[in-house]
This record gives sequence, C-alpha cells and structure tokens, in this order.
Amino acid sequence: MASLLLFGCGGGGGGGGGTGIPLVGNPTGQAGTGGQFDAGQNNGDQTAGNTSGSGTQGGTGGSAPVPATVAMANKLGKPSRVLVGLGATSIDDMKSQDIHPDIVERYLVGVGPGSWPTWNSPDGAYVTFTAQAADAYGAVPMFTLYQMTANGEGNLSGISDATFMSKYWGQVRLMYQRIAELDKPALVNVEPDFWGFAASQAPGRDLTKMAAAVSGQPECATLPDTVAGLGQCFVQMGRKVAPKALIGFPPAFWNGTPVEVAAMMRAAGANQADFIVAQTSDRDAGCREAASPPPECQNGSAPFYWDASNKTSPNFHDNQKQYSDYRTALGNGLPILWWQTPMGVPSDTPGGTDQHYRDNHVDYMLTNTQEYGDMHTIGIVFSAGAGSQTSISTDGGQFARLSAQYLARGGAALK
Repeated sequence: MASLLLFGCGGGGGGGGGTGIPLVGNPTGQAGTGGQFDAGQNNGDQTAGNTSGSGTQGGTGGSAPVPATVAMANKLGKPSRVLVGLGATSIDDMKSQDIHPDIVERYLVGVGPGSWPTWNSPDGAYVTFTAQAADAYGAVPMFTLYQMTANGEGNLSGISDATFMSKYWGQVRLMYQRIAELDKPALVNVEPDFWGFAASQAPGRDLTKMAAAVSGQPECATLPDTVAGLGQCFVQMGRKVAPKALIGFPPAFWNGTPVEVAAMMRAAGANQADFIVAQTSDRDAGCREAASPPPECQNGSAPFYWDASNKTSPNFHDNQKQYSDYRTALGNGLPILWWQTPMGVPSDTPGGTDQHYRDNHVDYMLTNTQEYGDMHTIGIVFSAGAGSQTSISTDGGQFARLSAQYLARGGAALK
C-alpha cells in the first residue's frame, strides 16, 4: 500500500507560504479527486509529569520532577532525546535508504467531496491505514489538519457558515475517532496558517471578537461562537474523543511580536495543548533565490539563505529566540516540535534547480541539535513543502547520512 504524499503551504517561520500542489496519490494507488490544496504567563523551565492539557506539573511522592519534553517522549514511547521525523515521504523511500524516523507526518486536507475522509473506505480509514503503517515502521503518526483552506487560502468565509462548519467539525471528530480506535498516541498539528489569517482579519486582532460556529458541537457546547472558542474546541474535543492524541498549535508571526502572538494564541487555547508547532520554513531557500522561481516560491523577502555562523540575519539563533520568546509568553512550559523543515543541501551558489535547491536547515539542525534540545524541543520533522523542493529522493543521501550520524552520537538530550 503506497502512502499518500501531500505538500502544504504551512507558512513557515523563515518566509511566507506559497500555493500548494495537487494531490499526488492515495493509499489505494488511485488519483485524488480533491483538486489542488495549499498544502503573558511564564512557567519557564517548569517540569511535568504529563503534557496533556495541564502543561507542567511537578512529580509526586518526593520523586524528581520530569521535564515536559521527557514526559512527552515517554507518552510517545520514544527515547529521551530530540526526536527526528519525516513528512511528504513514502515509507518505501525511507526503507530504501535505511532511514527510521521517530515520527511520520501526513496531511489531512479538504472539506466535503474529495476531502481526506473519502480517500479510503470506510470514511476516515486513511488515518487508520497511515497510522498503522507508521507504527509498523516504528514511528509515531503525525497528522497535519489542513481543512481551513477548503475555500481557498486565507478565505475564512466558511467559519461562521453553519453548513460548512457542520461538515468541518464532523471531519475533525472523525479524525479523533479514528485515532482513538488505534489506542496509541498520535500527534495532531492544528491548522497551519489559519491562525495568522484569522488574527489579520479579526477586529483588533482579537480572536474573541471574530465569529465562528462552535457551540453546535456536543463536546464544546459551553464554548463561545468565536475563533477563540474554535481553538479551544479542538483541544476539548480531542480530550474527550481521543485522549491519546497529543495536540499542537502553530503560531504565525505575521501579526506582531512573539509576545503579542502568544496572547492571541492563548485566547484560542494553545496554552492548553500538548506542544507548540514551530513552523520552520516551507521552501528551500534556493527556490526563492532562483532567477525564475516556480510560483510556489515567488514570495518572501531576501536574503533567504540562513547564516549558519549566526552573525548576520536571517540566522538560526534568531529563529530559536523567536520561538523561545513565544514559548515563555504562552506559558505552561510546552515542548516545541519543529515542523516542515526544508531539506535542501548547503551550497555557496544561490538558487539551484527543480528538486535540487540549496538550503542548510538539515545540515545545521542535525549537527547542532543540542541547541534545540536546550530550548525544550521534543522533535524536528523534516519535509519538502512542495513538489519542486528537495526531498530524501533528491538530496544525494544527505538526510540519511546526517540522521544516522545524529543517532550514532546518541542524540541530543531533552531539557
């Protein structure tokens, strides 16, 4: 059974997202029918006995407290080191290079006809099949829920439409039900980019003042019909329907400082989730540098290639600080999961060619991983953000080599 590969927009901390690419396959080998999809409180270093909802709690019975990152790794059944994941890559391709990720990520896109519940029978079995395949390969499944782009990227007209949102919430509940049936942990990345678009369109960037259909859901009957209530409903529904699902929200820094964005996301319940999704960048730097970049890379502001010496901007330390500041302001000491990290190969020559654009995230993050462990990172998920980007099939073995070396060193300790 071939795994479905989806590429999404995903915004990204290092640059704005472009348009998505078509659905390229499904677990039954048939072409997809869905068209194109875009793809204040500081608890600081507090520790946790669990990471579910309550953020950080001390140990009991006089035992030493457990860091939230370690508690999350324990829940996932994984070693206490920074985990490494892959998305937009088939397990067969991983096997061909003897790559064994800790996390395997897949997108869930669309609402209604052609959307992810229809990709297999019975409805929603795509979650079951892909999660079972990941588990059989020793990986935790991760699902990026990307339904809000069903009406077009940035088009939020559906969130207050009862008909649209009835279908939308039905699919969210179905995702959680399928995860619950697995009776094993799964990661859920809630609606990348949506929170940035919502904040930019909400009155005064206040998510409590933007209407959204929420209270019709039995798990969320007491929540307000606002975008803030919508975010809280993701957590509340997940806790009730799929207790083993671990939920994360991806902030978008389009609308203010990390502290300002944290205040917006707290209103949406992001501080009551299990982890923070750090959107790395959804495109190789070289794709945006190319003389004639493809449409998906025609955005952002130069320079695009990050300075690995961390002396000039953009660079990795600046990006780390952005998310550290956000985490502090969000409160509850949640672990950070870096996501949709581009896979290009370092080069002194700007640009590149289709599927061979330069980038240095893999090289830096797998050779300086302890920097990420020290800032409360639970894992880093790497993936091509679109079909033209570098992947493990076109990186000359870079990811296979560096991930193997990282694991041979014993991994980066969790803090």
